Amino acid sequence: MTWSEMQPLLEQASWETLIMVGWSTLIAVVAGLPLGVLLVLTDKGGLLQNVLVNKVIGQIVNVGRSMPFIILMVALMSFTRWVTGTTIGSEAAIVPLAIGGIPFFARLVETAVREVDGGLVEAVQSMGGNSWTIVRKVLVPEALPSLIASTTTTIIALIGYSAMAGTVGGGGLGDLAVRYGYQRFETGLMWITVAILAVVISLIQFAGDHAARTLHRRGGRGGAGPRLRLLRAEEPAAADVSKVA
Repeated sequence: MTWSEMQPLLEQASWETLIMVGWSTLIAVVAGLPLGVLLVLTDKGGLLQNVLVNKVIGQIVNVGRSMPFIILMVALMSFTRWVTGTTIGSEAAIVPLAIGGIPFFARLVETAVREVDGGLVEAVQSMGGNSWTIVRKVLVPEALPSLIASTTTTIIALIGYSAMAGTVGGGGLGDLAVRYGYQRFETGLMWITVAILAVVISLIQFAGDHAARTLHRRGGRGGAGPRLRLLRAEEPAAADVSKVA
């Protein structure tokens, strides 16, 4: 197969992969972020402590994460057909990709939010902040660099999932590699597909790492965290002055 024959196939497959990964990442982030935060809030000692709710959500997330993606795709075929009207193609692949990405991202969000300094939460509580204020002003902003890194990891995982989706007619670069590279013995096309995936993943990882480092540096100099720490440091000093007076 010549390059002129490969080029339109690669362009179409790359576009399909972009659509699949883009939409599934958006859905995973929108649904996984509140789910991960809720896992932290409802845990023992959390702001909305509810052990039953936490265990139920945690078990659902665990089941979603533990299921191999190929099996998940097969198990969701009826649901996928109900949502999209078909079980093949890039549009159909978005459904299992998104459902598989939600619990994956939720656990990463949970880990990121747990790393936030508990003293910041206590400071906002002492100033009369409610749970929503704490989530919006402290937990999410302080965990933002880690959340960016988590999003990067999720995108890379979904790219791998999308390649697996190609083995069952999901479209994209994985489907191209299987149909032409494996079934038609076009080894050159298969290795080009592998190279494209490797380059794309490397670029995404670089961009994500750069964004996370930039946000971390900005937060370290003038973010909400340092201002709250300064406020907490000033409160005892003010109390000592009043005692002397």
